[in-house]
Amino acid sequence: MIPRDHPRYYSLMTRERLARCAKKGIVSFGGLAAHGRGEAFDYLLGEKTTKSAFLAQQTAAALLMAAHHPVISVNGNSAALAAHEIAALQRSSGALVEVNLFHRTKKRIGSIERLLQDAGVDVFSGEAERLLPLSHDRAWCRRNGIFSSDVVLVPLEDGDRCEALVSMGKKVIAIDLNPLSRTARAATLTIVDELTRAVPNITRACNELSQKDRDRLTVSFDNNYLLTDAIREMTARLSHALD
Repeated sequence: MIPRDHPRYYSLMTRERLARCAKKGIVSFGGLAAHGRGEAFDYLLGEKTTKSAFLAQQTAAALLMAAHHPVISVNGNSAALAAHEIAALQRSSGALVEVNLFHRTKKRIGSIERLLQDAGVDVFSGEAERLLPLSHDRAWCRRNGIFSSDVVLVPLEDGDRCEALVSMGKKVIAIDLNPLSRTARAATLTIVDELTRAVPNITRACNELSQKDRDRLTVSFDNNYLLTDAIREMTARLSHALD
């Protein structure tokens, strides 16, 4: 048992949840390594949502609400960490939710879809096809889901699929704690924040933003600024730690 007064309680509980889901086949072992890498960057952010990340989350809400066919693409880690949060975002944004995996098996797809459904997600499922210009299993998706989307939210993404989706003319919203990653740099909009902080903020913005604010955000955002500011925040914290 991890005591609630442990200074790393939330982090340790998150790791335990991922470990349990890995044993069930929901999270891949590669996903465990990816989480650790992201957690290291979160330390550099002070484990908080920065002003620029909050702006990106509001912009993400505006893009989702303005979309004709928004889709939330879910992998094992995002399902394990934020299934209930994804359900709330789906209700607020009206987006489809589709599972898309690098380590893809029918059994694993089924396990993740059941986890999401138990949390209240209306999962878009059915027969998938190899539709994306990729040589690995991230290429498999549903024709009326990710393939037909105009805006895709891709938490915890592979860089090459992000690049492929952008090349297909889609607006890609990435949630990525590493502002230097290929995903972060290729995405239309990058939220440099931890998943379980970011998704509820996007949901609140979907519910609270006025139409005027949505219109303003969708035309005024600058992803280079968002990435640069995240790097500045990390650099400032490192400099302060060395003082």
